Amino acid sequence: MSLAHDVLEANRRIPEAGLATLTWGNVSGVDRAAGVYVIKPSGVPYPDLTEESMVTVSLETGEVVGGRLKPSVDSETHRLLYQAFPSIGGITHTHSADAVAFAQARRVIPVLGTTHADTFNGPVPVTRDLSPAECERDYERNTGRAIVEAIGDDPEAVPAALAASHGPFTWGATAMASLETAIICEAVAGIALRTLGLNPAAAPPEHLVRRHYSRKHGPDAYYGNFSEMR
Repeated sequence: MSLAHDVLEANRRIPEAGLATLTWGNVSGVDRAAGVYVIKPSGVPYPDLTEESMVTVSLETGEVVGGRLKPSVDSETHRLLYQAFPSIGGITHTHSADAVAFAQARRVIPVLGTTHADTFNGPVPVTRDLSPAECERDYERNTGRAIVEAIGDDPEAVPAALAASHGPFTWGATAMASLETAIICEAVAGIALRTLGLNPAAAPPEHLVRRHYSRKHGPDAYYGNFSEMR
């Protein structure tokens, strides 16, 4: 399958997963050997998307090098993240309601239990506010820069961030993997909102959350049967 096909399929699943209203969300995937990424076109409804409508963008320059339509308005944020994080292969941005609530409150999504710890090795961070100058010039690139500042140098430990007052960006090894992270991010945000409503002081034992992260990630991981099923 082509990268455009993979990116198309991931974008089509955004509304299926309940992560989007109207056209509010986009997925991209990168081909580092070719020096390009493929991303959803701007403003096109999900049911109308086709493989041919996907837009190919130069990773180096940001110029459209394939496709007839304009790329997502968030394309430059995607490009900045691909440049900053060489290990990632796909990025998803949505306006899913519960994660956006945390972004608008400018609050991290805290680690409140094992569901969160199964994927994220710590809170999902929220970026600083952009300055007026950063919003006026290179807004989308500056959004990416703020995400990089919030994440640091280990994008795999917590593969998501909340752009303050905006919404979640998530990533993974592929376009579809980044969408799966977006689904998880929205789920743990919803669980956190309910938990904090019941007990604002909720906090799980640190040894428990460490155990749940390590059994799925790192050299001692033992969750799943993926290698045996291939």
